[in-house]
Amino acid sequence: MARSRRSAKYLDIHPEDPQPRLIEQAVAALEEGGLIAYPTDSCYALGCRLGDADGLERIRRIRQVGKDHHFTLVCADFAQLGQYVLVSNPTFRLVKNATPGPYTFILPATREVPRKMAHPKKHTVGVRIPDHRVTHALVEALGEPILSSTLLLPGQEDPPSEGWVVQDLLGEQVDVIIDSGEVGIEPTTVVDLTGSEPVIAREGAGDVDRI
Repeated sequence: MARSRRSAKYLDIHPEDPQPRLIEQAVAALEEGGLIAYPTDSCYALGCRLGDADGLERIRRIRQVGKDHHFTLVCADFAQLGQYVLVSNPTFRLVKNATPGPYTFILPATREVPRKMAHPKKHTVGVRIPDHRVTHALVEALGEPILSSTLLLPGQEDPPSEGWVVQDLLGEQVDVIIDSGEVGIEPTTVVDLTGSEPVIAREGAGDVDRI
């Protein structure tokens, strides 16, 4: 996708009944190497296509995060999630019980995850299945997970909660902004499942009592 300083395409998508035509426009942008800002069941996220190294670097520049930052694969369902991470039987039950919902699980990545998309030392990656119709429609239409990171900007305590605020902040740094009404400002609860016991790496929107 050609880069320019033009403002992002702004898509007003219904939160309960996403318009297929608009979902297709967002997916087309991803397929062409675009970066999108989109709502989830926790807060806004930045997303690009899995394997899009340029998109990955754009997210890093916007977020100002280093190589050790854990990115998340936003998946449509548990079957898709299982293609990209290794899930043991005990882990399966825990993750299944907490999805869909505002949880991110850190797990060992499979070979389906490009090396540069995973943690450089641990070869782990975050995965999650949001409980949000627009997010689900995007991932379903794309046919693969969206490589994502919370839209939390340097110096900001909370992510933006509305599309027009995202446009003011990032209108020339992303290709598509999706507005589906106001969303939350609390990122997901992050659970590290790479050890013998679950570890809460970040307490967020997901109830830790379910873990």
